[in-house]
Amino acid sequence: MAPPSELRLPALEIRQGDRRIYQFAIDGKRLPDVTTVSRIHRDNEGKVGGYQRPEVLKHVKAIQTYLESPGAVMPNALVVAFDTRVTFEPTPGSPADADSAIGTLTIPVDEDADEQEKPGWVVDGQQRSAALRDADVERFPVPVVGFITDDLREQRAQFILVNSTRPLPKGLIHELLPETEGKLPAALERKRFPSALVAALNYMPGSPFEGAIRTTTTPTGRIKDNSVLKMLENSLTDGTLYRFRDPATGEGDTSKMLEALWNFWKAVRQTWPEAWELPPRKSRLVHGVGIVSLGFVMDDITDRLTPGDAVPSTEIFKEELTCLVNACAWTEGTWNFGPQDQRAWNSLQVTPRHIAELTDYLLREYRATRAAAA
Repeated sequence: MAPPSELRLPALEIRQGDRRIYQFAIDGKRLPDVTTVSRIHRDNEGKVGGYQRPEVLKHVKAIQTYLESPGAVMPNALVVAFDTRVTFEPTPGSPADADSAIGTLTIPVDEDADEQEKPGWVVDGQQRSAALRDADVERFPVPVVGFITDDLREQRAQFILVNSTRPLPKGLIHELLPETEGKLPAALERKRFPSALVAALNYMPGSPFEGAIRTTTTPTGRIKDNSVLKMLENSLTDGTLYRFRDPATGEGDTSKMLEALWNFWKAVRQTWPEAWELPPRKSRLVHGVGIVSLGFVMDDITDRLTPGDAVPSTEIFKEELTCLVNACAWTEGTWNFGPQDQRAWNSLQVTPRHIAELTDYLLREYRATRAAAA
């Protein structure tokens, strides 16, 4: 067993308020000795672990080929999050009130350590790191920007911010948002709480959505996470979930919200059991146009039946949905939007126009049936 050692690297510490970042160079061949790539996953309890996307092999190979060519350069810095085993010692005489200091960054190296026990995580530069690892070159020094923290939530927040201007999969961001803390751009802040509701619906045992929402860690789900997210955002803005929302924070009574969502969508599943189990190409019920439109139906039923913070039961929701059984063409037939407007069941798409048309149709049918029965 090789004894632990350390890398001592000249580094520049830059002070940004209460934070410190470190710029230094390291032989790319040694990066795997001190860093790992923490790919996003969920543990047995459904909690998010990691934050990185899977390697893109074609991209890695292209970078590797370039690195093996004469005159190759890699000027852009990788970003690495270190835990507190990594330390910085400024050069004696460095002014304490300056914006920066020159010194030495000390990184422990243990060749026998498991991947997850290494002191660094690659936040940005996964493909470049993999290409450096595989390239047929003896050594290749590269620039790195590092920060030191033991808080995984901060690492995930930095990962989102670093990648927010790049083509990062939205589903990956949505899964990470509930597990981050600190200030994010306004557009991401607005999605943090509804993203947490999506995760709860997808991973709560017994939830009508359990395992059915397709995310980065649940790739077999049949319902797109963005469809559920849009349904939740609509209801939080002016619907059932708005009742339990705190306008000051944008969050609210999660238990009440989940109770309402659980009861309604369980009723949907029981009302149309076959359509619920099919993929979107065979069922418009689990298609984005169906999920978003039925969200408005949930809001309308709740507004009609329950004042204040009351939540209709699954049985009540199911009774109300019987008004729509004969009106829906989730898997076959036609949608009868009007005398001159007959649509094939699978012609509806996830567009604002089709969502609005299906929503208007469902609400019109529901209200007309209820009025006739009164």
